Amino acid sequence: MPDSTSQPPSPEHTPWENGWNPDTTRAPGTRRLWLAGALALTTIVVCVTAIVVTDKHRDDAPRTKRADSTSPDGADGPGLLSFASPSKQGAPTPDKHTPASATASGPTASTAASEHGATPSAKTPAPPKSTSTHGSSSGSSGSGTGSGSGSGSSGSSSSTTRTSVRSVNYPDRYWQVSGDFVKLNPATSAGARGASTFTLVKGLANSSCYSFTTSSGAYLRHRDFVLRDERDDGSALFKQDATFCPRSSSYSGAVMLESVNYPGRYLRHQNFQLKLDVYQNSTQYRSDSAFRLVGALG
Repeated sequence: MPDSTSQPPSPEHTPWENGWNPDTTRAPGTRRLWLAGALALTTIVVCVTAIVVTDKHRDDAPRTKRADSTSPDGADGPGLLSFASPSKQGAPTPDKHTPASATASGPTASTAASEHGATPSAKTPAPPKSTSTHGSSSGSSGSGTGSGSGSGSSGSSSSTTRTSVRSVNYPDRYWQVSGDFVKLNPATSAGARGASTFTLVKGLANSSCYSFTTSSGAYLRHRDFVLRDERDDGSALFKQDATFCPRSSSYSGAVMLESVNYPGRYLRHQNFQLKLDVYQNSTQYRSDSAFRLVGALG
């Protein structure tokens, strides 16, 4: 009979006493290497995170102090310069001088300003005033009847002097009543010459200045800063609106006519319309506002 006795197992097939068979597919110690590598990587990440957090905290601390307005300057060294506080020497001081009021006499100046919707300006630059308010018209090239204002003394003009007003830069055009307004037109007909003829009288609001009347008895006055032909309503405002003071002009024999209640505004033509306009230091303005009082055309 064959021998049935079992052979002892070979050593490589001998199991451990606890029943666990070792894994022979990988090199010994691999698990430990993986664990050690993971631990080292974790340590590096923790250190880097701690360094970043620490630096950020140090960077935020000065910003917090600068944002805190209650922190005294110099507590942790010099602070930022503040540009919000103006220097005492450079601080503007309030102007103690009040603007000059209009030179219109009497309590009617404020009334005139309110009714016209504008405030007379006394600080508007103006050309130098002549010592004689009447002497500049005597050099006009018209007939001798236009020199009634050439005596050189204040208020000495005749109350019945008839005159026409000619433009300096448009010598073929004259003040002419056209409807309710005064325009600069040629006087080529008998009717146009009559509408271009006025009576020069003493100023209604200032006897040393001028007022102009028409053949119908109306006066030339400004309203809304436009020269018009209107009847005297007896008011103080009308008298001021119809009074113009002659000033020296840069053109020989010519005058500029300044409003008595709006000093700094002079009669000038613009688009051949007579109006009051603030003085401008320009050749165009000076020529548009220069007029010669000549002999009556009609």
